[in-house]
Amino acid sequence: MSYRESLTRVLEHSLAHIENLESTAVGPTVSAMTLRERLNRPLGDDGTPAEQVLDDLVRDAAGGIMGNAGGRFFAWVMGGALPAALGADWLAAAWDQNTALHISAPAASMVEEIAGSWIKDVLGLPAGASFAFVTGCQAAHLVGLAAARHAVLERVGWDVERQGLFGAPRVRILTSSERHGTVERSVRMLGLGMDQLHDLPVDEHRCLQPDALERALQAGPDAPAIVILQAGELCTGAYDPFETLIPLAHRYRAWVHVDGAFGLWAAASPRYRHLLNGAAAADSWATDAHKWLNTPFDSGIVVVAHPEVHRQAITYSASYLARHGSARDPIDWTPEWSRRARGFAAYAAMRQLGRKGIAEVVERCCENARRLVLGIGGLPGAEVVWTPTINQGLVRFLDEQPGATSANHDRRTDDVIARIQASGEAYFGGATWQGRRVMRVSCCNFQTTELDVERAIEAARRALEVVVTDVPATA
Repeated sequence: MSYRESLTRVLEHSLAHIENLESTAVGPTVSAMTLRERLNRPLGDDGTPAEQVLDDLVRDAAGGIMGNAGGRFFAWVMGGALPAALGADWLAAAWDQNTALHISAPAASMVEEIAGSWIKDVLGLPAGASFAFVTGCQAAHLVGLAAARHAVLERVGWDVERQGLFGAPRVRILTSSERHGTVERSVRMLGLGMDQLHDLPVDEHRCLQPDALERALQAGPDAPAIVILQAGELCTGAYDPFETLIPLAHRYRAWVHVDGAFGLWAAASPRYRHLLNGAAAADSWATDAHKWLNTPFDSGIVVVAHPEVHRQAITYSASYLARHGSARDPIDWTPEWSRRARGFAAYAAMRQLGRKGIAEVVERCCENARRLVLGIGGLPGAEVVWTPTINQGLVRFLDEQPGATSANHDRRTDDVIARIQASGEAYFGGATWQGRRVMRVSCCNFQTTELDVERAIEAARRALEVVVTDVPATA
């Protein structure tokens, strides 16, 4: 088997994809049925030459590859891949390191150690905090909340790692009504129970209200509690008031975990870091590198202010797991055993950008998001629902028939989104926000240009020109 032929073919296919992102449709152009028919080949008894397998895969997957690597994808918070990060990720696959222990992957382990320290510094988090590279913010929440579970139960004399949760004191999880679904999944997977998850009201800025949190904490002043705050809400990019909420939670001995999947990176920007004032006093933080740092998937990061708690909640040791006395063993901090060396991509991305480059990516994305929302929202038949605080905003499309109802506007919004997607010029997603259908605008890719923004606004303008009259307005 020749690696050279196969990898040369991969390079050609990869460059063809990346170099044509500006001219190809952003969204999928074939159906699930077509993809299934193409890809569901019989698995024969004899193998197939590697080059043919790769060529077939590229041909058969055509039309089913989302264009989120390019600059015209605005549906979900998904960054692109910086050249250095993509290259480092390819090297990680070629080197094929199992980054569980330092001794099993010395360079990969050391790169994680260094990249983790850089990330803490750029994000303004405590230098002495522990950290882990995981698959994404879902896994980062899982680790951060596992540490939180350990800490709050230990305070009431319960060893959850040894005794489990049967008979344990109930742990209340207090958060805002705007929380992300990854929080719910983590609570379920950790066995804490959805009945213990309390969604508290927010103010007009979509921020958790201090008085609501205090009332909830007062309802069980001695009970173990975890408070989950947001740094960049999914639809609006809102930030909870950390300077007020974190000291309040700590007065009741609650653990504070910050969901900063993308919003934590605002700390890298002199223009936006004020949004995170007070956030460094929390107990744990979760974020992604594959969002605003623009590494390839998958690269999540969890940081924990209390290393010993983090270690006790996660670590494992056995006689055959050789330890290196002076180096960091990732298995002490991550839930995976066998794991990809995903730290290489984050390390390379930060080196390519530097501090100023990371700040510029954040600020440019925020500017582009604002231009998109105001540009599309200012078109006839559209309205701005939420002007971006950072890189997230909301637009709604209106049914202009006489007597149009909210349901008509909802249908019109979904119709316009679908038309923009079908055009291939841009890709936005829909959501239900405060009972209304809206188009979410998310800008997270370093490659998005002013021309990309203009193309997206023009695609929305053309979609709005199509008047739908087959659904009558109703009173």
